[in-house]
Amino acid sequence: MKIAITAAGPSLAAAGDPRFGRCAYFMIVETADMSAVALANPNIERGGGAGIQSAQLMASHGVEVVLTGNCGPNAHQALSAAGIGVVLDCSGSVAEIAQRYQTGELRSAAQPNVAEHAGRKPRR
Repeated sequence: MKIAITAAGPSLAAAGDPRFGRCAYFMIVETADMSAVALANPNIERGGGAGIQSAQLMASHGVEVVLTGNCGPNAHQALSAAGIGVVLDCSGSVAEIAQRYQTGELRSAAQPNVAEHAGRKPRR
């Protein structure tokens, strides 16, 4: 199974990034052997629609579950529509998050946990 964990850096040792749509990286992990590929998030600076675009990116990579800290309503809806499960409130390193998911400690969330545009930088 392919899972994606939002990450602050391009490795399993990196901290999980609490943002979904504007995370720095997606670590795509194959749970069968824990092999991982780092994918820089092209939507990090996007003005709007970062969550939806990131959800489409995850679908295009065959991801079945996304593990992140927070996910807004538009991204959550886009992920759900693509048949991708969403696990929220994840923290720790990417490897720790993956392991906790593997052991069944983390469960899918039926709804978003933040408001729209929560990960966007404030305007100056």
